[in-house]
Amino acid sequence: MRNRDLAGDYVRRAEARLRAVDALFEAQSWADVVRESQEVVELALKGALRAAGVEPPRIHDVAEVLAAERDRLPAALAAELERLADVSRKLRRDRELAFYGAEDLTPSDFYNKSDAEDARRGARFVVRAVRPHVR
Repeated sequence: MRNRDLAGDYVRRAEARLRAVDALFEAQSWADVVRESQEVVELALKGALRAAGVEPPRIHDVAEVLAAERDRLPAALAAELERLADVSRKLRRDRELAFYGAEDLTPSDFYNKSDAEDARRGARFVVRAVRPHVR
């Protein structure tokens, strides 16, 4: 891994996207809150991996990589690994559906305020957990 500055950049961008998530929440665009929350989580967790010296793969859910590299993570972050991984997995599952929908599913009709609250809460948790460990 060559560019350690990417770790901080990823987390700063995740924090900026959290503000965008709040704006989408205020607009009651629940599907977009879910989608953007996934991106917040992905960036923050990839920043944590980079800060630990791990090159993150180009996939949307890094839960398995976090588990495999647990010993390289700061102890406080490793202690939250199960919850971090759970948030990542759940939001990854909804990533494309919340954005594109499907023939039998319209995102704006499918996702509700409760889904958006859960997604936003998860994204905030991940950023709060990662931030102290990334410069």
